[in-house]
Amino acid sequence: MTYAPARLEADYNTLPAPIQDAFDQLMKQADEAGTGQHFFEVMADAASLIGMPLPASGDIRRCACSCICGVIFDAEHPDAHVIEESAGYNLGRVQCPTCTDRHRETA
Repeated sequence: MTYAPARLEADYNTLPAPIQDAFDQLMKQADEAGTGQHFFEVMADAASLIGMPLPASGDIRRCACSCICGVIFDAEHPDAHVIEESAGYNLGRVQCPTCTDRHRETA
Protein backbone atom coordinates (compact mmCIF):
# COMPACT_ATOMS: atom_id res chain seq x y z
CA MET A 1 0.00 0.00 0.00
CA THR A 2 1.26 3.47 -0.86
CA TYR A 3 0.54 6.33 1.47
CA ALA A 4 -0.02 9.88 0.37
CA PRO A 5 2.54 12.31 1.73
CA ALA A 6 1.36 14.66 4.47
CA ARG A 7 0.21 18.07 3.29
CA LEU A 8 2.97 20.51 4.09
CA GLU A 9 0.86 23.53 3.17
CA ALA A 10 -2.69 24.70 3.71
CA ASP A 11 -4.80 27.37 2.01
CA TYR A 12 -6.09 29.96 4.46
CA ASN A 13 -8.59 31.23 1.89
CA THR A 14 -10.42 27.89 1.79
CA LEU A 15 -10.75 27.54 5.57
CA PRO A 16 -14.20 28.23 7.06
CA ALA A 17 -14.47 31.67 8.70
CA PRO A 18 -14.53 30.30 12.29
CA ILE A 19 -11.32 28.34 11.60
CA GLN A 20 -9.70 31.42 10.04
CA ASP A 21 -10.60 33.42 13.16
CA ALA A 22 -9.22 30.74 15.48
CA PHE A 23 -6.05 30.46 13.38
CA ASP A 24 -5.58 34.25 13.48
CA GLN A 25 -5.93 34.23 17.26
CA LEU A 26 -3.38 31.43 17.62
CA MET A 27 -0.92 33.26 15.37
CA LYS A 28 -1.37 36.40 17.47
CA GLN A 29 -0.61 34.32 20.59
CA ALA A 30 2.47 32.88 18.87
CA ASP A 31 3.63 36.37 17.96
CA GLU A 32 3.45 37.41 21.61
CA ALA A 33 4.67 34.11 23.10
CA GLY A 34 8.40 34.75 23.17
CA THR A 35 10.82 32.07 22.09
CA GLY A 36 10.12 29.43 24.72
CA GLN A 37 8.10 26.23 24.74
CA HIS A 38 4.79 28.12 24.67
CA PHE A 39 5.59 29.41 21.15
CA PHE A 40 5.97 25.86 19.83
CA GLU A 41 2.83 24.69 21.63
CA VAL A 42 0.79 27.47 20.02
CA MET A 43 2.30 26.71 16.61
CA ALA A 44 1.40 23.03 17.06
CA ASP A 45 -2.17 24.02 17.96
CA ALA A 46 -2.42 26.25 14.88
CA ALA A 47 -1.10 23.52 12.57
CA SER A 48 -3.45 20.95 14.09
CA LEU A 49 -6.42 23.30 13.74
CA ILE A 50 -5.93 23.51 9.96
CA GLY A 51 -5.02 19.83 9.49
CA MET A 52 -1.38 20.47 8.65
CA PRO A 53 1.50 18.58 10.25
CA LEU A 54 3.84 20.86 12.17
CA PRO A 55 7.10 21.07 10.19
CA ALA A 56 10.38 20.15 11.86
CA SER A 57 11.14 23.85 12.29
CA GLY A 58 8.07 24.20 14.50
CA ASP A 59 7.24 27.46 12.72
CA ILE A 60 4.39 28.02 10.28
CA ARG A 61 3.35 31.26 8.67
CA ARG A 62 0.69 32.60 6.34
CA CYS A 63 2.20 34.11 3.20
CA ALA A 64 2.69 37.83 3.83
CA CYS A 65 2.98 39.09 0.27
CA SER A 66 0.62 41.61 -1.26
CA CYS A 67 -1.15 39.21 -3.62
CA ILE A 68 -4.20 37.18 -2.62
CA CYS A 69 -2.12 34.13 -1.69
CA GLY A 70 -3.36 32.37 1.42
CA VAL A 71 -0.73 29.67 1.67
CA ILE A 72 0.20 28.58 5.19
CA PHE A 73 3.65 27.02 5.05
CA ASP A 74 6.88 26.16 6.88
CA ALA A 75 8.37 29.58 7.67
CA GLU A 76 11.86 28.04 7.58
CA HIS A 77 11.44 26.56 4.09
CA PRO A 78 14.70 27.16 2.20
CA ASP A 79 12.86 28.88 -0.68
CA ALA A 80 10.77 31.17 1.52
CA HIS A 81 11.71 34.84 1.53
CA VAL A 82 11.78 37.09 4.59
CA ILE A 83 10.11 40.35 3.59
CA GLU A 84 10.58 41.97 6.97
CA GLU A 85 12.16 40.80 10.21
CA SER A 86 10.00 40.90 13.32
CA ALA A 87 9.88 44.17 15.20
CA GLY A 88 9.96 43.12 18.83
CA TYR A 89 7.74 40.10 18.28
CA ASN A 90 8.31 36.54 17.04
CA LEU A 91 6.68 36.62 13.64
CA GLY A 92 8.29 38.57 10.86
CA ARG A 93 6.69 38.80 7.42
CA VAL A 94 7.61 35.83 5.22
CA GLN A 95 6.69 35.15 1.61
CA CYS A 96 5.88 31.57 0.57
CA PRO A 97 8.22 29.81 -1.88
CA THR A 98 5.77 30.04 -4.80
CA CYS A 99 5.23 33.79 -4.42
CA THR A 100 8.96 34.29 -3.85
CA ASP A 101 9.58 32.66 -7.20
CA ARG A 102 6.84 34.57 -9.00
CA HIS A 103 7.09 38.06 -7.48
CA ARG A 104 9.69 38.58 -4.76
CA GLU A 105 8.74 41.45 -2.46
CA THR A 106 10.71 43.79 -0.23
CA ALA A 107 9.63 45.78 2.81
